[in-house]
Amino acid sequence: MNVESMIVRKMTATFFVTMITSMILAYWYMSAAMNEEPSYQLGVNFLGWTFLYTMYVGAVVLIYGNLVSGAIEYAQKIGLIKQTWLYILYHGLFGLLFGFLFQEPGLAVAGMAVAVLYAFIDRWMCARENDSVSIKLLFLSPILAGGLLWGYFQIVSEPMPPFTAVEAIEFAAGGDDSVVAAFPKKPGIWKGRIDGYHVERETSAKEIGKETFMITFTESWNKGLEKGSWIWIYEVERDSISAKSGKGTAPPYAN
Repeated sequence: MNVESMIVRKMTATFFVTMITSMILAYWYMSAAMNEEPSYQLGVNFLGWTFLYTMYVGAVVLIYGNLVSGAIEYAQKIGLIKQTWLYILYHGLFGLLFGFLFQEPGLAVAGMAVAVLYAFIDRWMCARENDSVSIKLLFLSPILAGGLLWGYFQIVSEPMPPFTAVEAIEFAAGGDDSVVAAFPKKPGIWKGRIDGYHVERETSAKEIGKETFMITFTESWNKGLEKGSWIWIYEVERDSISAKSGKGTAPPYAN
């Protein structure tokens, strides 16, 4: 048994099984979520859930799965296991056992299915050890499947509603600890008194690109001969915000 080729085979089987299993789990989750939540950017969500499942499934297969598989293959090498179907069966039994360790019947069945798929792929590659083209296609197939599923979910996604100036302002002023949290949450002016100061806070929004806004928060104050102002400017898109500038002095009542 060539150790190097065995490691490559086990790692390829790990990658294939982890990706296929994670995409199936993500597909099930996304299909259920489509009936309960707005169907926006499903393709992006699918990739996110696939990545999340990959971390958990991959860790189990990489550590537990490969240790068990290596031991079973060694037993086959010394003659304790001769038939291929027994090789696959033992993988399935150990996959079943992993689920039972957590007393979860569903996890046990899933573990058995993943282990059987792993063993099948492992034996398939072992029989085609010199067929590098087939093994490369096997390696690439989960990537292709993931791309197709991403495309499917993107196609069935509902179009995003327009991103408005009010939403941009709420995004920029979000959070109670924000320095602009007390400003109007839509274009307009608030006037009032704070600690004896006459205060004016103005929020304005200017669209500078498609669903991209320049949000300006201006605050001025005065009490007798004392007066001052400060201004904060943010560039806001649907999923991002960046501070463009800030100038002036903090009001004396800020703290």
